[in-house]
Amino acid sequence: MPSPLEGKHIALGVTGSIACYKAVDLASKLVQSGALVDVLMTEGAQNFVSPLSFRSITHRPVITDLFRPESELSINHVAIAERSDVLIVAPATANTIARIANGISDDPITTTVLATKAPVIIAPAMDANMYENPATRQNVARLESWGYVMAGPAEGRLASGLTGKGRLLEPQQLLGCIGMALGRKGDLAGRKVVVSAGGTQEAIDPVRVIANHSSGKMGYALAEAARDRGARTVLVSAPTALSDPYGVELIRVGSAREMREVLLGQCDDADALIMAAAVADWRPKEPSDRKVKKGKSNEWNIELIKNPDILAEIKGEGLVKVGFAAESEDFLDNAQSKLLSKDLHLIAVNNITAEDSGFAVDTNRVILLDREGGVQEIPLMSKYDVAHHLLDRVVTLLR
Repeated sequence: MPSPLEGKHIALGVTGSIACYKAVDLASKLVQSGALVDVLMTEGAQNFVSPLSFRSITHRPVITDLFRPESELSINHVAIAERSDVLIVAPATANTIARIANGISDDPITTTVLATKAPVIIAPAMDANMYENPATRQNVARLESWGYVMAGPAEGRLASGLTGKGRLLEPQQLLGCIGMALGRKGDLAGRKVVVSAGGTQEAIDPVRVIANHSSGKMGYALAEAARDRGARTVLVSAPTALSDPYGVELIRVGSAREMREVLLGQCDDADALIMAAAVADWRPKEPSDRKVKKGKSNEWNIELIKNPDILAEIKGEGLVKVGFAAESEDFLDNAQSKLLSKDLHLIAVNNITAEDSGFAVDTNRVILLDREGGVQEIPLMSKYDVAHHLLDRVVTLLR
């Protein structure tokens, strides 16, 4: 299926910050996702990055001046404002934030912000002391009260050498923010979707755990796809190496029992639960509170007991329940058995032995089974695209 950004007009305002290099990467990622990107630059931004860099990536004119004859804005100063689906200013300096907050429109970016009715995202980038200054905080609060989305800033080491809040969000996070803005009126708007992800870990002692190979990528893709369709998304994640998805409420857990407690609470008011986590079936009966020494024995026998069946236990009137079956044999029979025993509306089964659709890869192919005996094969595609196919079914079930 096409990317949510496919064919969308994105206006990218770039102001004078050392973080301009991230804006080049953001423009590239937007174009790769199928978006049509119009870049607007302040004079200060051109001291850091050449307009040619953006033109080479977007293959579109870069707007640098309101009054140049070849500039589209000199002919119709609201042209870009009218056609944009989203306008994002990244990086946004303290100066530009102040100008927007006070209705000043004397450069391509502030003029377009003032003229557009599209969602506006402001991604601040500045020194920590500048961001914490009362004037900046007041300007930020004013923009938020007007409905502008403030994306960041993040904390970390800054160009000044200080460490604090003022870093521009990474391009991947900004993509998530844009996707969320585009999907705010999507077919899951007003719905709460809970997604579980990753492989739980069961402690043997303070050092060792029983774990599995799940990377969490399918669950994270589902959370991002639900967010991009307007859902209020809660991601309950076992340990993974993945970055936090933007705009998703992330709750980290370790063991199956921790995941159970969180999911039981979160599903009280949820519309859908998608259980993509690989939950350990077993846990040590008596984990040691001290590290177990290797000793001289060549054997170590650990008594295991069953973990609770979380998905079977969670029930709720009107709650759509979706499970996953990661199988290595008898795919359909095993999935059908889980569908019935856990009282699911839908189950996605995949072959974990396949190199292109198993653990720790970015692609997947699944078969969806439903209560009515329906079978839908989803061919190999990105896990994000698989997530949207699955959510199409969830939307239908919610109706």
